[in-house]
Amino acid sequence: MNPDRGGTPRLCFVVSSPMTAEAFLAGHVRALADRFDVHLIVNSDPAAITHPDLARATIHRVRIERAISPLEDLQGLAQLYRIMRRERFSAVHSVTPKAGLLTAIAAFLARVPLRFHTFTGQVWATRRGVGRTLLKALDAVIARLNTHLFVDSASQRAFLKHEGVLAPSQGIVLGHGSVCGVDADRFTPDAAARAAVRSELGIPDSALVYLFVGRLTHDKGVLELASAFSAVARDREDSFLVLVGPDEDKLEPQIREACADAETRLRFVAWSNAPERYMAAADVFCLPSHREGFGSTIIEAAAAGLPAIGSRIYGVTDAIDDGATGLLFERGDVAGLSAAMRTLADAPDVRAAMGVAARSRALRDFSKASITAALVAFYTAALAATGAAKTLTDHDLNR
Repeated sequence: MNPDRGGTPRLCFVVSSPMTAEAFLAGHVRALADRFDVHLIVNSDPAAITHPDLARATIHRVRIERAISPLEDLQGLAQLYRIMRRERFSAVHSVTPKAGLLTAIAAFLARVPLRFHTFTGQVWATRRGVGRTLLKALDAVIARLNTHLFVDSASQRAFLKHEGVLAPSQGIVLGHGSVCGVDADRFTPDAAARAAVRSELGIPDSALVYLFVGRLTHDKGVLELASAFSAVARDREDSFLVLVGPDEDKLEPQIREACADAETRLRFVAWSNAPERYMAAADVFCLPSHREGFGSTIIEAAAAGLPAIGSRIYGVTDAIDDGATGLLFERGDVAGLSAAMRTLADAPDVRAAMGVAARSRALRDFSKASITAALVAFYTAALAATGAAKTLTDHDLNR
């Protein structure tokens, strides 16, 4: 198991972004640090990682860029290999594609006994041609070089098996899905936050607020959301659209143009480390994404008591119980999206009932505690069972 000198197995998470570490790994690190020597490799100065739970891990900086950059990628691969040879980890666990590929190669070459990766959605799912073929092949490399593979939703696992990336026996979904579950103490209905955020944004208490939280990119469907909101706003003068997240594709001008007749009812928040405040202030959550591994923001919004409208794609279909906790529409269908937005606008009783059902389902099926407990159980079994750990299934983990 390659334990350290004190006999404690060493586990190492690898991600490219500190945001990923804070959003997905903090709770896991806190729980695992009680029984394992936990390390974190991330593209950040260790001193800049201030989350108290991540502070329980030994942090190493490695240049892992999201964009393809052959020279820097080779340098990052070499750094990863050196760290893994020096630290003699019992297991490494990567999250996100670039970190996954470099970690899979480095850990395989360094002979790390247990190599884990979590698939959280495929960039190539919406692409065509050579780009799709190449990116899909890289995911296949990740699958071949790791000893165990996690997937954050059952529908994504089915997609990866259909595409031949995963073998029929591969793919572990913890609990009902997601990378880390939802913190119901953080994401919860909050009347005080609702009033405060609406005051900050200049939105009346009586207004109907649609909310998007995430990166503003084409793949997230924000341009379709803008067009759909524009159509709804013509009939609903009390409606507002709030978009929270970095504008990575520089889409704000196009969003404003699409909503020219209702531009005064748009609100942009470039970044927030407290998305729960905006969820508490909203009435309907919207995720019109073209691709998602699971849609964690949907269950966070659900825990805050919001019904959701989402694309009928793998990942999102796990997060929304169509007709019960929200509504699904066909990806890219602006008319379908606007119809769903109107449905929830015109039926406040239905909207409220869906919000109650969404929160109940989030707490029951996607609690942070249950997902972390399943991961700790998996690690414990895998480290104890050596080769036998490769036969673990979802049933073993969740019974």
